[in-house]
Amino acid sequence: MADQGRIDGRTQLIGLIATPIGHSLSPAMHNMSFRKLGLNYVYLAFEVGNQQLEDVLTGFRALNIRGCNVSMPNKTKILPYLDEISPAARFAGAVNTVVNENGKLVGHITDGIGYVLGLKESGVDIKGKKLTLMGAGGAATAVAIQCAIDGAAEISIFNRDDEYYDRAVKNVDIINNEIEGINCKANVFRLEDLDQLKAEIATSDILTNGTGVGMKPLEDQCLIPDASYLRPDLIVSDVVYIPRKTKLLELAESVGCKAINGLGMMLWQGAAAFEKFTGHEMPVEYVKEQMF
Repeated sequence: MADQGRIDGRTQLIGLIATPIGHSLSPAMHNMSFRKLGLNYVYLAFEVGNQQLEDVLTGFRALNIRGCNVSMPNKTKILPYLDEISPAARFAGAVNTVVNENGKLVGHITDGIGYVLGLKESGVDIKGKKLTLMGAGGAATAVAIQCAIDGAAEISIFNRDDEYYDRAVKNVDIINNEIEGINCKANVFRLEDLDQLKAEIATSDILTNGTGVGMKPLEDQCLIPDASYLRPDLIVSDVVYIPRKTKLLELAESVGCKAINGLGMMLWQGAAAFEKFTGHEMPVEYVKEQMF
């Protein structure tokens, strides 16, 4: 193992590709874990959108980087540029972790695992619950698939009538017809149908924002119009972690809901990715002490 904090000719690079990128806690989380374990890696963030993806991955191959994490808006768009994807990533149609296996770029998805573990850490078990999920992008899709696999009873997916609506329809079909050994019922609705949204939330145990609404530059926005859509026994969660309290979570707390931000999801999806990159378990308790 290398000296802590030392960069030398054997240091391996891991990146994060997303836009916007400046808010991310991933570089701090991974780099402090490398130092704690004495691993010779460095983790950097790169501002990358869909248009640059192909060139960036070509460069990563040429530089033989160990891998990268992938965040909005690249999680679904990156698929054509990879050599292989894991079964979970195939179901999700999205990737948030790419590992360079001797020149072969292999895509994985750890977002859903991170979401479920984040809920558990907050005392919430998805098993047997009904979830209303807003969004069908990469993170939301991973949440839907993993919740179905982990025992959710029902998932109502809402998405705007935009480029991701077809993905929402596909997610419902995968949950209802393609994943073997589960007993989860999924439905899809348009987010513009506010009456239907209110009705589904009223019969749900958990409401989750799986979109980037609530983070910069949409930090003053919320996908539900007002607090009348909520009730005190509803659990409200958000995949956004900066700000730590989105407008949705502020509304939730105003009516007495249990409100869970995306920090737990970020931590646990990162821990799963860290192990794929390094073969070592992330020192999660240490990271919590230092960051949270």
